[in-house]
Formats: sequence, C-alpha cells, structure tokens
Amino acid sequence: MTAPTYGAIDIVVNLRTPKEFSGGAVSSDSSFQDKVRQSSNIRQGVEVEEYMKMMDEANISRSILCAVRCGDLRMKGSTELKYERVLEVIKQYPNRFSGAAGVDPTRGMQGLRDLEVAVKDYGFVAAHWYPHWFGMPPDAAQIYPYYAKCCELDIPIMLQVGQNLIYQKDRRLPSVAKPILLDQVAIDFPELRIIGIHLGTPWVDEMISMCWKHDNVFMAGDAYAPKYWPPQAVRYADSYGQDKFMFGTDWPVVDPRRAMKEVDEHKFRALPRAKILRNNAIKVFKLPDAPAVVDVPKAAE
Repeated sequence: MTAPTYGAIDIVVNLRTPKEFSGGAVSSDSSFQDKVRQSSNIRQGVEVEEYMKMMDEANISRSILCAVRCGDLRMKGSTELKYERVLEVIKQYPNRFSGAAGVDPTRGMQGLRDLEVAVKDYGFVAAHWYPHWFGMPPDAAQIYPYYAKCCELDIPIMLQVGQNLIYQKDRRLPSVAKPILLDQVAIDFPELRIIGIHLGTPWVDEMISMCWKHDNVFMAGDAYAPKYWPPQAVRYADSYGQDKFMFGTDWPVVDPRRAMKEVDEHKFRALPRAKILRNNAIKVFKLPDAPAVVDVPKAAE
C-alpha cells in the first residue's frame, strides 16, 4: 500500500525559540521539562527554521501556533506569548503556520478587543484558553463573553480539559476542567466550535461522550504521544468519531516526528486517518488548505 502523500496539520504547537526563553514568555520550568522527559537539546528552544525541518521530516504541512496567555499577569509566575510575536512568524511563513489567540478572562473588555484584533487584523483562526491557569472551570461566568465573541467572529475555541501538571515548582495549579463541564457550554452556545485538547485525560470517556452528544464539540490527541493514546480514543477516532478527532502534539511536549510515526503504528483506516490528520482541522478552523482526497470504496469505511 502506498503511503499517503498529504501533509498533516498539527493543531496545538507552542512557539519555543531561544527568544521566548530569554524574553520570559515560557510558563514552565526545568521540573516540568523533567516530568515530560524533554530532550536536553531542545530545552532552551529551537529556531523556527529548525522546527520547520522537523515538520518536513514528519510530513506536517501546517502548525497552529498558540499565543498563550497563562494566568493573570498581576500574579507572580503568570506569562504570555504576545500575539504580535506569533504574527511575526506567520507573516514570514504564511503557508506553514496559523495563529490561535490566547484568552485571559481577567482582562475583561480589553481581552475581548484583543481577540477581535487577533482575528480581524492578524488573521488568527482560533481562540485558545487554559482554564487551570485562571482557576476557572469551562462553564465559569467570566469566560462566557469570550465564547460569545468566538461565535461572533466565527472561530473555534480550544481549551485544555482533563488534568494539568505542575508547570512551576512554586505555583501548583489545580485541575478544574473535567470534560463533562463542556456539556452546559455546548448547550448554551450550539454554534460555537469547542475543541477539548489534551484528550481529557484521565477522563477520556467523558471527552468522547461530549463529542458524541454535541455536534459542536471536538477533541484532540495532543500532549500525549500517540503510543499512549487510550484504546477507547483510538477506536473512537477510527470509527464513529472520525469526524470529531484531530491531531496535535503540544510541541515541545511531543516531538512531531515521533508523533507521526506512532500515529502510523495505530494503522488507522485510510479515510479516518485523512480526517484525523488533516481534513477535520481544515473544516473546524476554516483553513485555506486543500483537504486530502482518499479514494476508498464506501463499503470499506
């Protein structure tokens, strides 16, 4: 069988160059790097061009860079990656990168204006939110205006669901985003495309149930190497959930070359594989890329 020629789309990527480390835009410390077993040669970042070579080796055609906002900036340990920094990279390589605008609910109306600028002026394709960095569950009142703004701008929002690790030894954040809490959000905003990233671990079955219940809820297999994707997530992605599951790495947590190799080891069927790796992302994020065409007899899928 000939290997598919289409490039994958990685929907969760962090910009981690030496500039981000020297500028204080990285929210995790060495203890987190030890926890996720990061290689020593990437711990102070890699240049964008070097990362693009990794993308090419993995056959990833586009990555969505998250301009993350990690906590209330008035609190010690909070950080942000400015939208303008991500825009700088996108302008240089528009066919390889798109942007997701980090959300900080503590900024009130200014945060909503920032999000509008990111989408309308910078061309960002999504919003991105870390509930644990703000101690707010997905159904918190403070985030609802941002959900409404996403509907108005016709963009999806991706948010980490499930547990979170300890990113800094002196600031321990609780896990506040069980996937079941997306239930009320999806009911209140049926037109909002909601993506639960990080699989929802350890509540993967809850994440699958939310995707199955709601047409507007999706999930992504990022932050965990595909080798460790739970069996029920793999089965879901290869069968009745093939339109609801997307590929991601959460680089630098997972090396894209390893991730793609391990996706292939799951031996997904041709059509679900194309959807997981490319077509679902194009549809949900409304990307300009052409979808992969897979010529498979309908009976076989």
